[in-house]
Formats: sequence, C-alpha cells, structure tokens
Amino acid sequence: MTLKPTDVRNIAHLARLHIDAADIDQYAADLSSILDLVDQMNQVDSSDVEPLSNPLDATQRLRDDEVTETNQRDKFQQIAPDVEQGFYRVPKVIE
Repeated sequence: MTLKPTDVRNIAHLARLHIDAADIDQYAADLSSILDLVDQMNQVDSSDVEPLSNPLDATQRLRDDEVTETNQRDKFQQIAPDVEQGFYRVPKVIE
C-alpha cells in the first residue's frame, strides 16, 4: 500500500500532529514501507503456531508476598488537607 502526501496530511490532521511540509514525502515513504511490512506479515500462515505468553518461554521468579513496611496511614492523614473517616477527600474535578 502506497500512501500519498495528501494521505499523510489527513492522518496528521486527524492525529493533531504538526508535520513540516518538507518532511511529508519522507513520512509517506516510511509509512508506506511499514504498511507493506504489515501486509507481508498478514500473508504468513500462522495457523499451526501456538500463542506464547512469553517469547523466551521463561517463568518469573516470584518472591513471597510479605509486608515489609509499617502502616503509617494515620501519620500521613494528620498532614493531609482533608480527611474523612480514614479516606482522603479531594475536590470534585468532573461535572
């Protein structure tokens, strides 16, 4: 798929991006090559390939879930600007 400079301008407008006029031809070429690569990847038969959760097929070493810090909620709420029933109160930001 080959993108034209007008396509790049439209994409930039929709994405609210400012692109210099001198760079539009290079963006069109770069984006066209990316779309060609995606098209090549879509043509590969991957029906016999099982999905992986990790490309290295490795497992993570997990540590025991232990509390390592003391509860300091009361200390921090003493210096908070507004607290009610153990919760931090914040101003309403959505109307």
